[in-house]
Amino acid sequence: MKLTLTILLFLTVAINAFSQSPEKMSYQAIIRGQDNNLVTNSNISLKIVVHQNTFTGTNVYEETHSVRTNNNGLVSLEIGTGSAVVGKFSNIAWEKGPYFIETKVDLAGGTNYNIIGVTQLLSVPYALFAKTAERLVGANDTGTSKSLIIPFTTSRSIASSDINNTLECTTSATLTLTSGFGLMEVGDTINLEAHNGAVLTIQASSGVTINYNTNGSAKFNSLTGNVRFGLLRKSGLNAYIISGQ
Repeated sequence: MKLTLTILLFLTVAINAFSQSPEKMSYQAIIRGQDNNLVTNSNISLKIVVHQNTFTGTNVYEETHSVRTNNNGLVSLEIGTGSAVVGKFSNIAWEKGPYFIETKVDLAGGTNYNIIGVTQLLSVPYALFAKTAERLVGANDTGTSKSLIIPFTTSRSIASSDINNTLECTTSATLTLTSGFGLMEVGDTINLEAHNGAVLTIQASSGVTINYNTNGSAKFNSLTGNVRFGLLRKSGLNAYIISGQ
């Protein structure tokens, strides 16, 4: 059965320059079938490949994971903590990007990776790149760089504080994408979460497109006791791509 991936890169990077703990990047993917049904509660294996410059560029890092999808078809893992096949995650020169993540999946949990998804790393590498900058200037402190969790319970327009962070919708509300929102650059993202029965609606205002539909909308309907994930990415002037619906 041919499947598709909805890839959600949550912008969480753990960096510790003075310990032996590996650098790592949180990663989630929702796996759906060709019929758009979720692949749920299944043991699968994933291969993560990091390519440099283009989606078919140099393979600078590769690792494998054995994971299980939940009842929402979601898998969660940390890139940098799998079984390394090629390279070392901490040796990736993030300042020499761009970089792309290729995901390969075997539904049987083996090594017959016949499902592929590719996405470009955008905001995450910049947090990792900060490690390189600290090394160059001789910084000696440690810390964690991660996206902010922003409660979203009242309908409103998109704001600069949302950019590259996570909107946590626990009460049904609508986020409006306003025309001419120049504070969000092409490639910037916003993580979307609808919690425990809440409905998160993303609405395009006049002249704005969502997934190539003018004045379109997207809805994330969560079930009681569950979370629905999505990702909003700016793809052009007054244009956005939303995945995970």
